[in-house]
Amino acid sequence: MGVIKAAIGDALLTSMWVFIGPFLRVFTAIISTFLGVQTISLLALFISTILNTFLVLIFSLIANFLGGASFNPSATLSLYAAGLKPDASLMSMAVRFPAQAAGGVGGVKAIMQFMPTQYKHMLRGPSLKVDLHTGAIVEGGLTFLRSFALLVIMIKGPRSLFLKVWLVGVATLGLIFAGSKYTGPSMNPAKAYGWAYLNNWHNTWELFYVYWISPLTGAVLASWLFQFLSASLSTASRRKPKQIGM
Repeated sequence: MGVIKAAIGDALLTSMWVFIGPFLRVFTAIISTFLGVQTISLLALFISTILNTFLVLIFSLIANFLGGASFNPSATLSLYAAGLKPDASLMSMAVRFPAQAAGGVGGVKAIMQFMPTQYKHMLRGPSLKVDLHTGAIVEGGLTFLRSFALLVIMIKGPRSLFLKVWLVGVATLGLIFAGSKYTGPSMNPAKAYGWAYLNNWHNTWELFYVYWISPLTGAVLASWLFQFLSASLSTASRRKPKQIGM
């Protein structure tokens, strides 16, 4: 029963995230135009990161209210592989990941209905712009970097939660920009599935290879690297000889 409850929470949270996410681009455009900085890309990016930070903080509260729900299978698997999500298991993720994918479909369908017509041109999901294997390498690599940055910032980073979330947002937006000419990118299999369902390629090898297998693999590798480096630094710190005060 606990797994089913967690899966329902994941589906709800994912649908909300996929629905709200596109409005970040809309609000960034509106605020940038109001301030007259729409032509200055760095300022527009800064506005976007601030909006994203507040959104993630709000969703963190909602996730806690839903009993630890998640909207990104890559992040869930990364935390599990790093030993930071003791309540998760491979069996529970086998139930929760399909629920997150279903939530992604619901979120995409909702945003297509409610997004004002003048902003619908901003709606776009991840899409493969290169060959299959290159896309898989890029999506996996981007998710690896994003997952590693998430672990380093949240575990070893500054004490301020706002600053932590902002730094993760900056890293994520930078990776999205870097991968825009390759895979979109997504770095979130559930979101990718939602947009693929809308465009009727949700049951293709392209989706599962590039947007599921590769990012999940990248997330696990990032966690293993984080664990290895953390253990190495901890060992080196213990072996460091103490200085004798004079």
